[in-house]
Amino acid sequence: MDIGTIIGFIVAIVGVLMSVIMGGGGIGGFVDIPSILVVFGGTIGAIIVCFPIARILELPKIMMKALFWTSQDPVELVKELVRYAEVARREGILALENLVPEMKDPFIVRGVKMAVDGTDPELIREVMEKEMEAADERHGKAKYMIDTIGRMAPAYGMIGTLMGLIMMLSNMSDPSKIGPGMAVALITTLYGALIANMCTGPIADKLASRAAEESLIRSIVVAGVMSIQSGDNPRIVESKLLTFLPPSKRGAIEQKEAA
Repeated sequence: MDIGTIIGFIVAIVGVLMSVIMGGGGIGGFVDIPSILVVFGGTIGAIIVCFPIARILELPKIMMKALFWTSQDPVELVKELVRYAEVARREGILALENLVPEMKDPFIVRGVKMAVDGTDPELIREVMEKEMEAADERHGKAKYMIDTIGRMAPAYGMIGTLMGLIMMLSNMSDPSKIGPGMAVALITTLYGALIANMCTGPIADKLASRAAEESLIRSIVVAGVMSIQSGDNPRIVESKLLTFLPPSKRGAIEQKEAA
């Protein structure tokens, strides 16, 4: 579970609720069923029009990835690949087949198996890069769907506001209803803004961050597998992989090597 994401949501929700309470308003004043129907119903209907049902049904699982995600440490990955390089250098690349059961990343397993089987290096690179491209495309589609929700919700909030204003102006003969009518009209805009800025926007950005992390990890794996397959010295393998890491993280590995 990503504690940072959970804390962020809690802080945002508590901040909004505290502002309502400290402002002297009641929570009940911000609940309006017609406004909920306009914003949520309109947004859901628009999303159903925009995307296939099969993709929409995957939306809860996609959004959960922002909450439940275990980041892979690139430093540990580099160490792992260097260890495989040492084994391949010392015992031959076929010895890596005995280490496959302890490999947790299916992407590494796929690359190592192709290398052990003597697959052409260019074919190994092509297969692994194609898999990376497919993963990037899936992540892009997921983010686009959530971004679309973030665009639709404020739009329907504005539609609800316009509807409320029209109904309010049509009843100008009773001044006592103008204030409450204006409040209800603005609630729809509030709902749309909250959905976009407190929910879908942060989740979409978090998924983009996750996709970037995964792309980095897979790039390291491809470089490592190709270097091992070509029979590079473990130090050369390490030097190649360290280029993917920021200087602050390279230092930890280099200091360990020096010791």
